[in-house]
Amino acid sequence: MNAAHGPLVLIEPYAHQGGGHHQRTLTALAATRPSLVVAPGGLSEDLGPVVRSGARIAAGPAGPAARILLAAARVAGRISDAGQRVLASRLWPPAVRRLPHQVTLLARCLTEAACLRTARRLAPQAAAVVILSANEALHGAAALLGGTPHLRFIHEVVTTEDRPVRWLGGLARRGGKRVIALYPTAAVRDQVASAFPHLPGKVRAFAVDDGRPLTDAERDGARAAFTIPAGSPAVCLVGGWWPYKDIPTIDAALARLTTPLHVLVCGTPLDDAVLTRWRQLPGVRLHTVPGPVADEVLRLVYAAADAVLVARKPGVGKESGLVMDAARLGVPLIVSTHDPELTARLGGEPWARLFPAGDPDTLAKTLDHLTAEVPARPGPSAPGALDMYPAAEQAAFLTDTYSRLTKECR
Repeated sequence: MNAAHGPLVLIEPYAHQGGGHHQRTLTALAATRPSLVVAPGGLSEDLGPVVRSGARIAAGPAGPAARILLAAARVAGRISDAGQRVLASRLWPPAVRRLPHQVTLLARCLTEAACLRTARRLAPQAAAVVILSANEALHGAAALLGGTPHLRFIHEVVTTEDRPVRWLGGLARRGGKRVIALYPTAAVRDQVASAFPHLPGKVRAFAVDDGRPLTDAERDGARAAFTIPAGSPAVCLVGGWWPYKDIPTIDAALARLTTPLHVLVCGTPLDDAVLTRWRQLPGVRLHTVPGPVADEVLRLVYAAADAVLVARKPGVGKESGLVMDAARLGVPLIVSTHDPELTARLGGEPWARLFPAGDPDTLAKTLDHLTAEVPARPGPSAPGALDMYPAAEQAAFLTDTYSRLTKECR
């Protein structure tokens, strides 16, 4: 089989975890053309559409090299978990407390290498090999151990390299020529480039437009399901409450409301103490949908809302799946000015309302005026404002980029 007509190989090390726009992108890409999905931990229940798309699923390692690498990765993962428990106390020096996280980077690298070996064995003439959620370090090592050039989406940098991992990365530096990093935002590119100045890379939005905006029937059904009366304003707060999200600003804003507001909260983890406080606020009508949830349930949450509420701490520059969801589904957006690049993109959009990051007073006023000043719904051009591409166009980009990479590696 000619590589240009081979399968699209999509590697998702976290496909066993439910929820998230990573799984949605995997599903959309797999439906565009014949695909091999490599998921070392298996598939979560909400990835049924991937199976129905006809994609070939590799839910385990293929070949002896892949089996050895994945076994080593799992041993390293257990060592990291144990180390984090033992070294959790702040009595240990910072460099010592970081050691388990360095082992985590190694475990992720070995997992990627096992997936690449599996891809090489099952799809030797692949049109493209892409790691959709890649490790933020040891890029060249993954390519050398995996024996396959590949593209890798790096979504954020959580753990930086200490000396032992830098040493391992240095040994595998030549493997960096067999990799192209894909960064969902310029901010992530700049962060990675500061640590890996010689790593080739491109900025490319990760989320894709699946061409399934919400319908009026879905909106009517969702409002009825949540018993939200016609004309009553509603916002949704989707996704786990991670440290980069600015829940305290939302908390303070809701306490300042002067008009009733329905708030739909969906995700995991959530803070039960904060939710209890919101239930007691006179201006809040709280609806909770603990996650992770299937995509159809998530669509129901979005459909019931007049706007998606996104608040992040200043300086967070990674791609927001919620912002992308608002654009592709056609839901207005209320978003903080945490990211200058995102703020510039959304500044002139009639479907977006911006408020200063960390400013609960302005957010409260924006929410109070939601009934009188409902933002326009995002139209067909909204994904383009965020450089979000249709799934088929994204697949073509991945194939073309991979073709250029493999030619350079010969």
